[in-house]
Amino acid sequence: MEAIKSLLGFEWMDGISIVIFLCVFVLLADILKNRVPSNFPPGPWALPLIGDLHRIKASRIHVQLSEFAEKYGKIFSLRLFGGRVVVINGYKLVREALVQKGEDYVDRPVIPIFCAMMGDKGLVMSNSNPWKQQRRFALHTLRNFGVGKKTLEPSIQQESQYLTEAFANHKGQPMNAQPLIISAVSNIINCLVFGHRYEYTDKKYLSILQDFKEVVFLQGSSSVQIYNTFPWLMKWLPGSHNKILTMFKRIVDFVEIKVKEHRDSLDPSSPRDYIDCFLTEMGERDEKDSSFDIENLCSCTLDLFGAGTETTTTTLHWGLLYMIYYPQIQERVQAEIDAVIGSSRAPSLNDKEDMPYTNAVVHEIQRMANIIPLNVARMATKDTTLDKYTIPKGTIIMPTLNSVLHDETMWETPHSFNPQHFLDRDGQFRKREAFLPFSAADGEQPSLDFVLGFTRSPKPYRLCAVPR
Repeated sequence: MEAIKSLLGFEWMDGISIVIFLCVFVLLADILKNRVPSNFPPGPWALPLIGDLHRIKASRIHVQLSEFAEKYGKIFSLRLFGGRVVVINGYKLVREALVQKGEDYVDRPVIPIFCAMMGDKGLVMSNSNPWKQQRRFALHTLRNFGVGKKTLEPSIQQESQYLTEAFANHKGQPMNAQPLIISAVSNIINCLVFGHRYEYTDKKYLSILQDFKEVVFLQGSSSVQIYNTFPWLMKWLPGSHNKILTMFKRIVDFVEIKVKEHRDSLDPSSPRDYIDCFLTEMGERDEKDSSFDIENLCSCTLDLFGAGTETTTTTLHWGLLYMIYYPQIQERVQAEIDAVIGSSRAPSLNDKEDMPYTNAVVHEIQRMANIIPLNVARMATKDTTLDKYTIPKGTIIMPTLNSVLHDETMWETPHSFNPQHFLDRDGQFRKREAFLPFSAADGEQPSLDFVLGFTRSPKPYRLCAVPR
């Protein structure tokens, strides 16, 4: 304390005065740092230091943002993540931000919890040239291994058969299908990234999947929201944020072991998967600014594994729930499957054109599931505008997909599960501009309620899988 007095030149100040002085200084610094720019989107009056954190309930934040939009307009601002966030609602404005002016908002902001997990590496949270390098490489590599092509279809069909057999083992009794679904979905990604699949009973692998599921869920906790505002303080305190970092370290260790195994058995002339291709690319590049290193390989692998597994699993989990909830729609889908595919062969991508109703149901499941309601945040790369407002460089923007998928100006019945949204008058499938996503158990009526982490997932439920 004496040193502080001497440093400030205020020998007469006592301890209480020093504390008061520092508090005032911090408050003034916060006010100056977060002054509202001219012509900036409106929003609620934020408190010093914590901003609008006190207003946010993590478990229903996407609902709260819709309520704020009703009060402040379709473009409004909040103080979150230690800075100002512009929230964008509705198809028209989200399209302006992401499509018409997409180059103005291409960067990802620094979100403390993601930074603590992966730094600025990987495919999701990296920026500038490293992001462009890795995105280009990942798209090219995955296409070579069959993504988006029919060459991947046999692997999907085989995994579907394994999943069907696993369902059959429950002999029509109520079960939680999610562990089996996540194992099946992740195995498709595993074949592309790791070069092989895992058995559904592999305990070590199941523990990794459980860690990953928990990491995604805990992203929506209050502890993490506070960490994203005060990371310098929260890193010393207990909470979900520390649990996330511990579990994520186990996942990283798992990936690092897979990378080491690949390095030990690498044949550059015959790559088996994404990791082999990345390692080969590393050996061929010698430029100083290359993003091809082991750390980035692990981060990119985790992004591919995580994004591909979690989003697809959650969508399928919602899909089964909606089919339980709407048995008449399930019956119509089953009738179309019977008519087009029958029971003597596996479904194929070629069947898609002949199954407009099933295709419409799949799209409506994605719309209503709304699994990433807040989208992934972006950041303005330069001073720009949006609608009638000025958006300074470095401002975080949050184009909410929730508001697009339920936009009352774009959908006939935006808040109801209605496959007719994707069917024309002749019963043929039709595309929709505002589509921007990404039988009942005995004695039980499942709920359509959700739990919100990084993704919006259905609450746990059981189903009966009965052979037909």
